[in-house]
Amino acid sequence: MKLSAVIFDMDGLLIDSEPLWNEAADEIFQRYGFNLTPQQHALTTGLRIREYVIWWFTFYKIPLELAPVAQKDITDRVIEKVLLKGRALPGVSHILNFFIARKFKIGLATSSGQELIDVVIKYLGIQDHLQAIASADKLPYGKPHPQVYLDCAQLLDVDPVECICFEDSFNGMIAAKAARMKCVVVPAQHQLQDLRWNAADLKITSLQNFNDLLMQTL
Repeated sequence: MKLSAVIFDMDGLLIDSEPLWNEAADEIFQRYGFNLTPQQHALTTGLRIREYVIWWFTFYKIPLELAPVAQKDITDRVIEKVLLKGRALPGVSHILNFFIARKFKIGLATSSGQELIDVVIKYLGIQDHLQAIASADKLPYGKPHPQVYLDCAQLLDVDPVECICFEDSFNGMIAAKAARMKCVVVPAQHQLQDLRWNAADLKITSLQNFNDLLMQTL
C-alpha cells in the first residue's frame, strides 16, 4: 500500500526535551530521597509521566498516594524548562517541508499531556502543519501499546499501513511497529549502536538526513 501519512513522536524527536524531563524528574525526586542514573532514565523513556513516576516510586518504595503531586510538579517544571531553554532538534524544518512537498498528511503521536503538547507545538511554530494530534496521556495504555498511533491514523483518516512513524525511544518504536506502521528511528547519540534498533525499518542519525532515496527503502 502506498505511504500517504507521516506521524511524529514529540519529546526527544522534534524538541530536545528528554534532558529537560530528566532534569525536572531529578529535581522533584530529590524531595522523595532518590535520584536516577542515566541508565535508569533511559529505561523508562517514552512512558507517560504517570507510569514513569509510579515505576520509580514503586522501585524506591515511595507511597503511591504521593505520585499525583510528583507527576504534576514534574510536568510543570518541564514546561518551565521548555520555555526557558527548549530547542528544536536538527532537521525539524527539513522533515516537515519534505513531507509537505509530497502532500503527506502529518500527525503527532505523543505520550505527553495536552498542556505540554500545546506549549511545544507553539514554541516550535509547527501547529499549522499538523492535521492530527493524538496523546496517550488519558488512554488506558500508553506506549509501547500502539493505541496512540492507531488513534492518530484514524484522525488522519488513513490506514495504519499507509503511515511512516518517526521515533526516538524503544517504547515508541515498539508501539509504531505494533500498529503495523513503518518506523524510522532517530536514536540519541549514546544509544546509536544498541541492537534493539534493528526492529525498526530504518535508523538515521538526524531528521536532516532523511531523503527520497531512504524513503524508497521503506
